[in-house]
Amino acid sequence: MLNDVTFGQYYPVNSFTHKSDPRIKLLALIAYIVALFLAKNFYSLALCFIVLSLGIIFSRVPLLKVLRSIKAILVIMIFTAVLNLLFHGGQNLLWQWWKIKIYLEGVIFTIFFSLRLLFLVMGSALLTLTTTPVALTDGVESLLKPLTWIRFPVRALALIMSIALRFIPTLIDETNRIISAQKARGSDFESGNIFKRIKAVIPVLIPLLISAFRRAEELGDAMDARCYTGSNKRTKYKKLKFGWRDLLIFLLFASLIAGVVLLNIYAYDIYPEIYVYIRLR
Repeated sequence: MLNDVTFGQYYPVNSFTHKSDPRIKLLALIAYIVALFLAKNFYSLALCFIVLSLGIIFSRVPLLKVLRSIKAILVIMIFTAVLNLLFHGGQNLLWQWWKIKIYLEGVIFTIFFSLRLLFLVMGSALLTLTTTPVALTDGVESLLKPLTWIRFPVRALALIMSIALRFIPTLIDETNRIISAQKARGSDFESGNIFKRIKAVIPVLIPLLISAFRRAEELGDAMDARCYTGSNKRTKYKKLKFGWRDLLIFLLFASLIAGVVLLNIYAYDIYPEIYVYIRLR
């Protein structure tokens, strides 16, 4: 039931993206998100899609594995798309029924917004699919290390993130087992209206919370038994190093932001007729 949640699930394979430094992948994701929200027309959005496609190709992660991340937010995407379609105004009326009006500008904005959200989810899923939770938290800790000058608990934050990412697949498996057990006892999670489905989930949440607290207590006892204190003098088995792959990724995403900015400025001059219909106001 929850197998479509790809966040926190690592896909092991030997690829260009997997071998890259987690710090540069985090910065690349931030740059990619910035480029998506800077994009103001379909040309700059297409450039973001090209970079996303290159990331999927060089990661060697199956496309269906990345697309499965969309299913988890499909309802939210449809809901926001319908709202934008019905309530976005414009000048070119396409269809009207009673007080419901659909404009050409609303259709264009809905398509643009849906594609932006789609690319955002796929890019975020690609990061967790190509980076282990330990490497991801090490990268966050390294990037936030300057905050230690103001006594910010960077190591504690990295430990919390590492544990949270590590237990996402575990809690998903636990949820699936509880749901299977409830179905074997006659529970129905797939029929009825939305209120009946929400009510059917309550017997799943209670044992899931109990299991999560029990695992947290066992983890705390195990850390105490091993004398873990979170000291700043702790060393790491694997040290992060920048390489030639990271330089290429940096240049690619720097070019992405520059290209998006240029397309936002000069797209009207290059395609004056088409841009009138696709530009967002």
